[in-house]
Amino acid sequence: MPENSVDVVISGAGPNGLMLAGELALAGVHAIVLDELPAPSAEPKANGLIGQVIRLLDMRGLYHEFGGPPGAPQPLPFYFFSGLPLSFAELADNPMAALGLPQPKLVRLLEKWTAGLGVDIRWGHRLIGLTQQDDRVDVTVAGPDGDYHLGARYLIGADGGKSFVRKQVGIEFPGYTATDSIARMGHVWLPDELRTGDGGIEVPGFGRLPFGHNRLERGGFVFAELEPGRPLIASVEFGGAPVPEETPMTIEELRASVRRVLGVDLPMEAPHGPGPHALRRIDNQNTRQAERYREGNVFLVGDAAHVHSGMGGPGLNLGLQDAANLGWKLAATINGWAPTGLLDTYHAERHPVGVRVMMSSLAQTALFAPGPEVTAMRTLLGELLEQPENTAYIARLMSGSDTRYETGDPHPLSGRMVPDLTLETPDGTQRVAELLRKARPVLLTLTDNPAITEVAAGWRDRVDTIPATSAKAPADALLIRPDGYVAWASNAPEQSAPDRLHTALTRWFGPPLT
Repeated sequence: MPENSVDVVISGAGPNGLMLAGELALAGVHAIVLDELPAPSAEPKANGLIGQVIRLLDMRGLYHEFGGPPGAPQPLPFYFFSGLPLSFAELADNPMAALGLPQPKLVRLLEKWTAGLGVDIRWGHRLIGLTQQDDRVDVTVAGPDGDYHLGARYLIGADGGKSFVRKQVGIEFPGYTATDSIARMGHVWLPDELRTGDGGIEVPGFGRLPFGHNRLERGGFVFAELEPGRPLIASVEFGGAPVPEETPMTIEELRASVRRVLGVDLPMEAPHGPGPHALRRIDNQNTRQAERYREGNVFLVGDAAHVHSGMGGPGLNLGLQDAANLGWKLAATINGWAPTGLLDTYHAERHPVGVRVMMSSLAQTALFAPGPEVTAMRTLLGELLEQPENTAYIARLMSGSDTRYETGDPHPLSGRMVPDLTLETPDGTQRVAELLRKARPVLLTLTDNPAITEVAAGWRDRVDTIPATSAKAPADALLIRPDGYVAWASNAPEQSAPDRLHTALTRWFGPPLT
């Protein structure tokens, strides 16, 4: 290994690469993060986070730091599926939390968090070569002062949909490219009198358009003013002539596209405030997924592993949870206590989740297309979504709360993200999220069971046992992985619980102390 060696090199300092670096740092693992940009990108991309990733940020103490209101994350009262309204008013268990946070700001906040944990982030350093050995990866980096070499036990490709890392290790990226639609979007200035009091706009000669995605017979129109005075407008057209990729996107092109979709002119101008502002065209939308998320000691996370339409906002929910899933498993391996095959569970667990997200994304895109048959399908689906059980199903799909990993444990909670419980612990009243700040496994004992505590003692060096009580305890004991997912649970009386716990601890956290 070259003299300049490190545990992990991460190519890409976007949200997923930085999140992974932070997860590793919490476990005492040193990572170097490389990014070819000279500084964090100011280009507007994703506009917020939805779903289970909100709970992940809460578990790391980042939810409030990133702008979430005090207390536990609160669910949304409504959302949209391909522009169809979803009301969650009648859901007893609503998983659709959200946090409005533009991606450039998210990157800056994650950079601050990871830098505070001692992560080495190298802006303006581009990965240009890699050679994989049996037990390491040697990489070549182009930096401001010339090329240099690094040796790492593991290399992570967090370098986007056109991932250099993925291509270099020969992982195929099969999928589908849409060739019949063009989306255009940009921040604009609109007259104040167009705004309605509920987040929509009143377009002269057309009528009212609500917040979010609006599917029309001539295409799609999106309006979202996520920041005061900075509305985002988007259009989606089907069947139009492709635009050469090198053609610069302009406000005039966006205005003309909106006019074709609405049939009237929308009085908009270039944004008046300081930028940078969004202004881009998406032609030939890709929906693709890496055949495998691992090749030897190289792993893929985020867009390097999967790309899809942003409709419904699933991207950061998917990518940041990739990072959390991989982070503790890499750290366990590097720290020497990982059981055999633990790293292989990254692909086994996250690849099916990516498949499901792409299914949802493609379904929403199909429902946005023009045509009387699509209109009929939307009418039918709208009627079905008036039933709370159907709305609950879509909410679980979009939030990712329907994810259940194969843990080998039969308890209904095993494999699912731990419920957000309020607990009485030796340190006072706490929520489950607060017990996971250090990204360590937690055995939560909610009844006094000496046999359980005795078994757990064999893993006391890597699993924190915390006694607690809760008025709404769903089990008598819960073994929680660092990423927030339950690995084992039990209800009394259950004589097999200690044996099952021993099996789960060994499966996920290696052999006990001798």
